Amino acid sequence: MRAKSIFFIGLLLLNCFSISAFSQEINKKRQNTLMAVPVEEELLLNVNENQLKIGAANFNEYLPLLVNKKVALVANHTSKVGNEHLLDTLLSYKVKIVKVFAPEHGFRGDADAGETVKNQKDKKTGIPLISLYGKNKKPSPKDLGNVDVVIFDMQDVGVRFYTYISTLHYVMEACAEQKKLLIVLDRPNPNGFYVDGSVLKTEFKSFVGMHPVPVVHGLTIGEYAMMINGEYWLHDSIKCNLKVIKVSDYSHRMFVEINTKPSPNLRDMSAIYLYPSLCFFEGTNVSVGRGTDSPFKIYGSPYLKNTNFQFKPKPSAGAKEPMHKDLICYGFNLEKQLKRMPDDLNKKINLSYLLFAYNNTVDSIKPHFFNNFFQNLAGDDQLKKMIIEGKKEDDIRKTWEKDLMIYKEKRRKYLLYEDFK
Repeated sequence: MRAKSIFFIGLLLLNCFSISAFSQEINKKRQNTLMAVPVEEELLLNVNENQLKIGAANFNEYLPLLVNKKVALVANHTSKVGNEHLLDTLLSYKVKIVKVFAPEHGFRGDADAGETVKNQKDKKTGIPLISLYGKNKKPSPKDLGNVDVVIFDMQDVGVRFYTYISTLHYVMEACAEQKKLLIVLDRPNPNGFYVDGSVLKTEFKSFVGMHPVPVVHGLTIGEYAMMINGEYWLHDSIKCNLKVIKVSDYSHRMFVEINTKPSPNLRDMSAIYLYPSLCFFEGTNVSVGRGTDSPFKIYGSPYLKNTNFQFKPKPSAGAKEPMHKDLICYGFNLEKQLKRMPDDLNKKINLSYLLFAYNNTVDSIKPHFFNNFFQNLAGDDQLKKMIIEGKKEDDIRKTWEKDLMIYKEKRRKYLLYEDFK
């Protein structure tokens, strides 16, 4: 009986070794297959944020830097570790938080785009909240007078005109001037799997575009902070004492589904993926669906023709005074057109929406299609000119190529994670 048992145990071990060897061979073949895939066909991975360990959750890497320090937090509603806000988490670790700085949309993330955010106190903790949106976009020397360390943690979407990176710039500048350590708790970039769009010309610098980067810059917010420092984009070429806490196991080859809407009108991944293409409409007379249930997934105006979809913007949370309020807008529902997100986006900005809207606006309104905000979003005055001249999308994209190539080379210096190319 004992001999039979030994025989079966041996057979089982042999079988396990065989399975292990087989698995290793399969993995080896898979690795070789992946290596053989051309760059433009490289496989991308669909990942939920919960499968990654964000910078804020890597406590061992930054909590020791906060011992006996007075800390300021630059944060909003996206600054969470699991289901708990970072502010509450740090307080539970006995970190001394003396104030919180809040960006556009406020600390709780419920203010409209462009709405002034006022200073106040956090209702839960009583900690002072200082607005960095409105007249005061930069922490003052007085604001940082009783601060030793500043922590920056917000969910960005990887697009030049999304203003959290502009807030980052001013926070870095203030920290550099006042000689304060800035710790950036990194998060994945949901649009971090490609780079595209025109590179901003510095004469068109504004709060919706402060740096010579393309519309989709392909960096996490931590990598972006390193680029600001490394390219000497702070005034007088000063540098910030910067430490980035990385996201564990992240790669730019990932489609990362984030769990918290980054702003009131980016409510799901479809809107986040469409945002780089549709936000240009904010500089036109075309609505992107603010005041509806589908912002940044639909577009239209009362002056469009040749469409088969309509909607009527109404005042709502995150859109108290939406464009074309109570008017019927004719346009398109892009969410229904897209079968797989983000595969059907083909990893590039889609200019066809903008071109169609201009070309199909009624003639009497066409001279008023663009407003003065458009060139700030475009980062130059050429896109508007080319659209008016009737240029095709391929012709417009060709004008981006040289600057994009230069930017991509520059970008590589600041990558903290495996790249998509």
